[in-house]
Amino acid sequence: MISSIWTVKPVIIEIPKQTRAEAISSIQRYFQENMPEPIGDMAAGLLLNYFVEEIGPAIYNQAIAHAQARIQQRLSDLEGELYAPEFQYWPNIDRKRKNRR
Repeated sequence: MISSIWTVKPVIIEIPKQTRAEAISSIQRYFQENMPEPIGDMAAGLLLNYFVEEIGPAIYNQAIAHAQARIQQRLSDLEGELYAPEFQYWPNIDRKRKNRR
């Protein structure tokens, strides 16, 4: 039997209440301006639920891949940005002595 450690839990995409209300209004406006009939609150909410459940994971996965690429890019630049040269005491002293002359 496979341990539950290896079980992948699906990501649940939740939309904040205010964002959901604005999305429903936007769907209703889209239907009003582009479709032969308007759409009510309940139908727009159900349509939003469908899109979030069906298409949301694809958008989420693309965003995660994009974030991973950006993080990987930043990590690859980390050594160049934060590298501290080692054993610089004597070279610094020699440079200071040379500048005093």
